[in-house]
Amino acid sequence: MVDYLCFLNGEYLPVNEARVSVLDRGFIFGDGVYDVAPVYGRRLFRFDEHIARLNRSLDKLRIPHPATREQWLERCRKLVAALAEKTGAEDQVIYFQVTRGVAPRDHVMPPGLTPTVFMMVNPMKAPSAEMRHKGVACVTARDFRWERGDIKSTSLLGNVLARQISADHGAVETIMFRDGFLTEASGSNVWVVHEGALLGPPKSDHVLEGIRVELLRELCEDCGIAYNLRPIPEADVLSADEMLISSATKEILPVTTLDNEPVGHGALRGKPGPVYARLHEAYQRAKVTMSI
Repeated sequence: MVDYLCFLNGEYLPVNEARVSVLDRGFIFGDGVYDVAPVYGRRLFRFDEHIARLNRSLDKLRIPHPATREQWLERCRKLVAALAEKTGAEDQVIYFQVTRGVAPRDHVMPPGLTPTVFMMVNPMKAPSAEMRHKGVACVTARDFRWERGDIKSTSLLGNVLARQISADHGAVETIMFRDGFLTEASGSNVWVVHEGALLGPPKSDHVLEGIRVELLRELCEDCGIAYNLRPIPEADVLSADEMLISSATKEILPVTTLDNEPVGHGALRGKPGPVYARLHEAYQRAKVTMSI
């Protein structure tokens, strides 16, 4: 196991030496939340948006906020600097996790607990040039996860099972549908392009509000691309001109094969499309202007 520096309950130590109680409710129940934020050139990308989402998830689980923005930022900068000095990695991924804390096992949420706070960093594994140039393959599945996808919970067994479906087929992601409508992928938001417009599912309890949802709205506005969040029937996904997935580590990637069938039409069938190309370029510019 790697020995990169991590943060646990007020202490900085190698991650392979970090320990939590077996009675931590995160271990027993998955009673906690997490977030993942990218770092480019040692600078944090969309940091405030990630902390705001972490706090929204904490509020929904009635877990008190364990740190201020300034405290989170100070810890991030120390971990990022330590990893960069140890490995030379300038681009990194920061993982935040907060659980309700340690208590005797009981389903009821006990008041007054001290949250367990954990942070770690790893070098970023960016998508390859080939993935960006040729696109990636995905598969589809029924969205069998729980009803509160809007909470970025550490209870991720449903997502693990969903991701394994695509792994078993040599694909990058599993794109899911609930009651005939697009929700999201196992670890990504999903987008389709129809007649030059970027479309995504609306905000709901079934879909995590990805940081790239608002980011892509801003990038579309800058690029003059129409943008809309609305219910997307499965038929609209299957007939899309382009399909994209987005996440903290994937940024945005073109999906060019879905269930072994090429995505798109005409000369661009099975190839990355023009909307993706424009958004990818805009995203690279944003990494410079939106990092702190």
